[in-house]
Amino acid sequence: MGKRLTKRLKNLQDKVDSTKIYDINSGVEVVKSLASAKFDETVEVALRLGVDPRHADQMIRGAVVLPHGTGKKVRVAVFAKGVKADEAKAAGADIVGADDLAEEIKNGNTNFDMVIATPDMMALVGKVGRILGPKGLMPNPKTGTVTADVSRAVSNAKSGQVNFRVDKKGIIHAPIGKVSFQGEKIRENMLELVRAINRLKPNSAKGKYIKSGTLSLTMSPGVKLDSQELMDTK
Repeated sequence: MGKRLTKRLKNLQDKVDSTKIYDINSGVEVVKSLASAKFDETVEVALRLGVDPRHADQMIRGAVVLPHGTGKKVRVAVFAKGVKADEAKAAGADIVGADDLAEEIKNGNTNFDMVIATPDMMALVGKVGRILGPKGLMPNPKTGTVTADVSRAVSNAKSGQVNFRVDKKGIIHAPIGKVSFQGEKIRENMLELVRAINRLKPNSAKGKYIKSGTLSLTMSPGVKLDSQELMDTK
């Protein structure tokens, strides 16, 4: 099995010029040619930013609804009561509750991909924050997941919202679709994500904002992207 894996990776690496910086169009074409798994691989982008996440004003975090979605069915849990709970259910939320939902989470049920909460529910959500936080599921106003407009939030989540956050090394990782998508759809999804990240550039960030970018599949080597083209994407 190991030899086959090594051979597969070598064949993929031969398709990528590791010394070359690709423009977005070429990068998408190359990464699509790297599909080798027996499943529909996710196309992922990694952007290394010129920010220091230790400073609160340089902690880049946000959300964007990709025009062509992520290609993944998203299970949404909503903390809400009364009319807002009804709105969430009508919008297609998979799980809706309050104390009962918190209890399920405490018992280990986190079978969902995104959590949305109305503002009045955040005290309750905080009680399961230690469980949701490490999984990247904690609702946050910056990603639109703490809101009174639960109908819109659920709709966004179901139609391809991607939440992104810079890690300790200054890198943002995000899915932008499936390799089965047409190249143009992958490109448009990536541009929408990059625009959102560029809009969040903090005034305190010095030097080059997007230092480097890489496009890859779930099981492929990375394709280096032109960072200047990414920064010029408005």
